[in-house]
Amino acid sequence: MDFLQILSNAGASLLAPATLAYALAALGLAVQFGFTGLLNMGVAGFMAIGAYGYAISILQFDFPWWLAALTGLAASAVFALILGIPALRLRGDYLAIVTIAAAEVVRLLFLTSAFDDVTGSADGLSGYHESFRGANPIPPGTYGFGPWTYNQTDWWVRIMGLIVLALGVVAVWRLMSSPWGRVIKGIREDEDAVRSLGKNVFSYKLQALVIGGLLMAAGGIVYAMERNVNSGVYVTSTTFFIYTALLLGGAATVFGPLVGSLIFWVLQTLLSNLLPALSQLLPFMTQIQASTLRFILTGVALMLLVIFRPQGIFGNKKELTFVK
Repeated sequence: MDFLQILSNAGASLLAPATLAYALAALGLAVQFGFTGLLNMGVAGFMAIGAYGYAISILQFDFPWWLAALTGLAASAVFALILGIPALRLRGDYLAIVTIAAAEVVRLLFLTSAFDDVTGSADGLSGYHESFRGANPIPPGTYGFGPWTYNQTDWWVRIMGLIVLALGVVAVWRLMSSPWGRVIKGIREDEDAVRSLGKNVFSYKLQALVIGGLLMAAGGIVYAMERNVNSGVYVTSTTFFIYTALLLGGAATVFGPLVGSLIFWVLQTLLSNLLPALSQLLPFMTQIQASTLRFILTGVALMLLVIFRPQGIFGNKKELTFVK
């Protein structure tokens, strides 16, 4: 068992595009759930629309990568409006049911063979990276040190992901420090009281859904910049993992989703390498069983987190709607 290699792989996940994508999606979920109190269980749907909007714009319309990214963001905003106008009149569990069903409808639409020429169906989409990689200003070569050694393409993806994440953090921090953010937090605490003050609660909730959806779509686009787009990635478990990362860092915080995503992916990578290696020492466990065990451990960890520290690392327990 090569512990150094296992630790190196875990360390490399700190800058992985998947980690950056999850951080963006968790930041969007913080806007919707942590600050506004919207129980959106359709995070994977927003990420899928961003990723597919990006890839389809390039493959079907020959858009440059930056315009394709804007198209993916615009598609997620339209989806948020279509979903939010009828659904945001619901609260709590009812909203969760509608959003998780909507995300599954989106995934199945991308999976169906009826639109195979556009979405790629079960095979997904590939061959759309040329425009993005062609804009790479980094000279060819390998850069970095230790587990963070990448070629020019890998660094380009990570740099763009970090830039988008930084812009998202600044935007959310400014929004939540503004009068708009104070209204949003008031809606989370008692929307009837906010409504009695003359505020249009529905409008504010719809705005929060759109802004959070844009961040989630940005996460899907960052994820698609390195690898192919496939509907199998944007399943319900992806939403649960993003909730885990959010709750780990702190739901009603700006920096909590970032730290939570980092910890989540480091642990996932560590367990995905460590458990199969341990299975060689445990005769009653196969490598397949060991790989599945990490998801069981993730579920147990989420339950323990909600029970014993629902506010997460940086959160304030008084700000969480589900612990009132």
